[in-house]
Amino acid sequence: MFSVSESAREKEHERWMRESLRAAREAHARDEVPVGTCVVVGQKLLAVAGNRTRTDCDPTAHAEIVALREAARKAGNYRLAEAVVYSTIEPCAMCAGALIQARVKLLVYGATDEKAGAVESHFHICDTNSLNHRVEVIKGVLEAECRELMQEFFKARR
Repeated sequence: MFSVSESAREKEHERWMRESLRAAREAHARDEVPVGTCVVVGQKLLAVAGNRTRTDCDPTAHAEIVALREAARKAGNYRLAEAVVYSTIEPCAMCAGALIQARVKLLVYGATDEKAGAVESHFHICDTNSLNHRVEVIKGVLEAECRELMQEFFKARR
């Protein structure tokens, strides 16, 4: 059995983060906060989504939640124990909690969210000993692109 090289893993993470960025740009085109997420198991993309809170008039329709719902339906199981979730921005408390509930294996995110991020900026939901599951976290994948997309969106709104 061979192990995947670090370089190959990085390329794989960048591949799926680019897919998440595409979804974030589509959300931006709908005047949504430009966050994108995809859920991958093995080499298979189960779901990809951008924020839909305004589009759906649903405060829970964050990209992570929408993608987790679709992935669970496709998998036929609300537990996504082998899933890797890619998000352009550090998830909020609601989304980090959903990752725990879904038993997600790994979260890979682009840019930190110093205001509302609940994975590492605040709360540390994904690795607290108070909950029954912990999610491994990799941060900073395509960080500059992810941060720039958010900054452009909010700069245009001010």
